Amino acid sequence: MNTTELLQSAITTLGRPQLATALGVSSRTITRWVSGETTSPDYLNLALRSLLKPTMKKPKNPTFTFIDLFAGIGGIRRAFQESNGTCVFSAEWDKFAQQTYTANYGAESHLIGDIRTREEVPDHDILLAGFPCQPFSLAGVSKKNALGRPHGFDDPTQGTLFFEIKEILKTKRPRAFVLENVKNLTSHDSGRTFKIIMNTLTEELGYHVHYKVIDAAHFTPQHRERIIIVGFREATPFNWDSYPQPGKENHKLSDVLHKTDGSEPLIPHDNGRYFDHSNNAVREKYTLSDKLWNYLQNYAEKHRSAGNGFGFGLVGPNDRTRTLSARYHKDGSEILIRQDGNPRRLTPRECARLMGFDDDFVIPVSDTQAYKQFGNSVVVPVFKALADLMVPLLANDSERLAS
Repeated sequence: MNTTELLQSAITTLGRPQLATALGVSSRTITRWVSGETTSPDYLNLALRSLLKPTMKKPKNPTFTFIDLFAGIGGIRRAFQESNGTCVFSAEWDKFAQQTYTANYGAESHLIGDIRTREEVPDHDILLAGFPCQPFSLAGVSKKNALGRPHGFDDPTQGTLFFEIKEILKTKRPRAFVLENVKNLTSHDSGRTFKIIMNTLTEELGYHVHYKVIDAAHFTPQHRERIIIVGFREATPFNWDSYPQPGKENHKLSDVLHKTDGSEPLIPHDNGRYFDHSNNAVREKYTLSDKLWNYLQNYAEKHRSAGNGFGFGLVGPNDRTRTLSARYHKDGSEILIRQDGNPRRLTPRECARLMGFDDDFVIPVSDTQAYKQFGNSVVVPVFKALADLMVPLLANDSERLAS
């Protein structure tokens, strides 16, 4: 990236005021640099590269390459990069997710916006894609039906994005792929959607395909079922029976909650936004107001009386949670933490931990955007276990990886 591109990326990732503070200049000075009103100093390029240095280091001697499509905040990428892979291309359209992605994987993370605008995808060993869920999810189908809109493969926009994956697989012929979606994908449109996907991957493209629904509760204290579709260009001895699934009883919510006994780690990039170390307490803003807590209780009682299952999810340190959703920012009702007085929401840092992200993961966006991003993310250890299973199988192939 040249200095202008780095500057724009830094503004997007850090925000203009924070960038100005980091560089020791005024916001007006940055505006002048961007507009070309004044020439930026020679040191700026190096300073920006330092500020945008990825928090997750790339492997020194990668053994395979991959691309990261519909990347979100890079959960699948994180797993495969930890398994000694290097990302050569990534795509994510949401500008706030791009901020988080750039903050963690660097300004030069080969990131584009809309996959449909791609010019050329480089050769790669593995294609990774958490392709859009909404057209195939129960919630998405219900909403689109109510609005009279098409969904699935009748959707003129999101529903066709699977075919972007198909075209890349057809053109680049990677050694393997990993696709992730909601559990409901198999039953959407009476199974016809999934049949089209499987026929495309196996009959049209000739890949050897395996799929399984995995509950993330084997890896974190969260019930979260997602379908994972794995494909290999050549026949391999891949078998889901070899995929490790630790006991769900091994994981409790206390694993991810902030510690109030003085042992909570100080995370510099959180800037004290979520936890008050001076008082060993979660910030008060995450505790529900009397008005919201009364509303949620009355709402739950109303549906309970009507024989419905709607209601909030109140959990403690020894429990597992419901599925964290992208709507969590609205009222936090699916996961409320029991405490003295009114319950509280998870903080964004606790959401990151619940999704399997280490504390070195930077959260540069607002709470609202962070909740959306983690609710839309994958659980990282689910895919780390998969990467550890897949990569050795490919390494044993006659064609050398990352050639």
